[in-house]
Amino acid sequence: MKASIAALSLATASAVAQYQNPVLWEDLADIDILRVDDTFYYSASTMHYSPGAPILRSNDLVNWEYAGHSVPVLDWGSKYDLDGEQAYVKGIWASFLNYRPSTKTFYWGGCIEQRQTYIYTAPAVDGPWEKHDPIDHCYYDAGLLIDDDDKMYVAYGNTQISVAELSEDGLSEVSSKQVFQGDFTIEGSRFYKIDGKYYILVTRPPDAEFVLMSTEGPFGPYTMQPLVDRVSSPIPSTGSPHQGGIVSTPNGDWYYMAFIDAYPGGRVPVLAPVTFDGQGWPTVELVNGGWGQSYPNPAVSGGAKKVKKSIGKDTFEGTSLSHEWEWNHNPDTTKFSVDNALYLQAATVTDDLYAARNTLTRRIPGPASAATIVIDISGMTDGDHAGIALLRDQSASIGIKRSGDAAKIVMVNGITMAEDWSTNNKGEEVDSADVPSGTEKLWLRAKADIDPASTGSGSFEYSTDGENFTPLGNEITFNREWQFFMGYRFGIFYYATQAIGGTVVVSEFDVAEA
Repeated sequence: MKASIAALSLATASAVAQYQNPVLWEDLADIDILRVDDTFYYSASTMHYSPGAPILRSNDLVNWEYAGHSVPVLDWGSKYDLDGEQAYVKGIWASFLNYRPSTKTFYWGGCIEQRQTYIYTAPAVDGPWEKHDPIDHCYYDAGLLIDDDDKMYVAYGNTQISVAELSEDGLSEVSSKQVFQGDFTIEGSRFYKIDGKYYILVTRPPDAEFVLMSTEGPFGPYTMQPLVDRVSSPIPSTGSPHQGGIVSTPNGDWYYMAFIDAYPGGRVPVLAPVTFDGQGWPTVELVNGGWGQSYPNPAVSGGAKKVKKSIGKDTFEGTSLSHEWEWNHNPDTTKFSVDNALYLQAATVTDDLYAARNTLTRRIPGPASAATIVIDISGMTDGDHAGIALLRDQSASIGIKRSGDAAKIVMVNGITMAEDWSTNNKGEEVDSADVPSGTEKLWLRAKADIDPASTGSGSFEYSTDGENFTPLGNEITFNREWQFFMGYRFGIFYYATQAIGGTVVVSEFDVAEA
């Protein structure tokens, strides 16, 4: 009996000691990853969503929670306010995040619209973040190195990879030099110094990662070897792992966090161990020639800590939004508030979801999930439209439309963008249901299957009591094309078609696996 118990305990420990890829089934692309003491941080791109450049935190590389945003406001022009103009697919692309121990400062930097590079600094990942004067040079797809002597360098570029030395405060350029010429497209630089050698990781989109190594200094010369090249993905029907960065644990183990193209869900992170050979070249640990679906958990002291998961209920406790939330473009801050519920005033007069300000979004947890909102519609005025959307360049929604004293629940499909991201179809009402007279509170649900190996579909339901849900409209098929870059999101929207003045109150946002 004792032997059986011991065997069972060993089997249980073995099962617990494995993590599954993807480590986080959410759209978090263009990864930069680092460790400060025993805490890991993860930064991602966000394009036109605000606040931008989310930072996630973990103590074990497997369990992550949202901890802040490096860019509080996208203040690079009026189009980011979605006030008669739009900045879809502009904004924050691949950028860097690093920590400078000598000044106890986090640095974020990114090139905006391939023009200037903006640097933001903060004493902690949750801020306050300070925006500095831009560097009049585009550090495209940049990675930041803070060397042993505290000098700061940025590796950047597309195919022609350059290195810039920054000023003592890290806010301006001292010099710049091209250090490598690729024979094919390479970008997505991440910059490291390990055991006296300099490394620049670069990606060949969309299927490979390469390592540039120099034994002489940050300006090279560099030689190149592949890290992973067209290896199979741990998720069926997705692309090869690529881009991202490497990071060490406190005990000296190394890992590579890459992403895979997993549309319609977006670009999703996967993690694998890394070893270095005698010459200093890193190698990813593969399983039967491909990226493993599972690996042993990273060895960290104290074990995994409890983190806030994206699955679950948000009741908007307190007076600010949690870090999981991002607006579609900058919000009109005079038209919303948080006070143990989300209060939305109509911020735009429009009949176009893509032109409506203050659409509040969350990434859709994969492979399939459903989001339910509880919404008080008693403050809506004539012509108002409020609800929840499955939001991308091809969108659909369920919502309430107010017409005089009456209201109906409508499912709208076929909301689409043209190739320049302007709206080319505002959608059509597919189905509707009358709201019973006197009803103030409704439950609206959006269901999304974003598994690339499935049909990739969404649907909608509503309820007047929170218990019994009724389907509304047809099942929609998600767009799997990559050009929009970002994956589908849940989006809470409210806009006026006649005049501003109405209000809705969202008291709950509940995400469940589907």
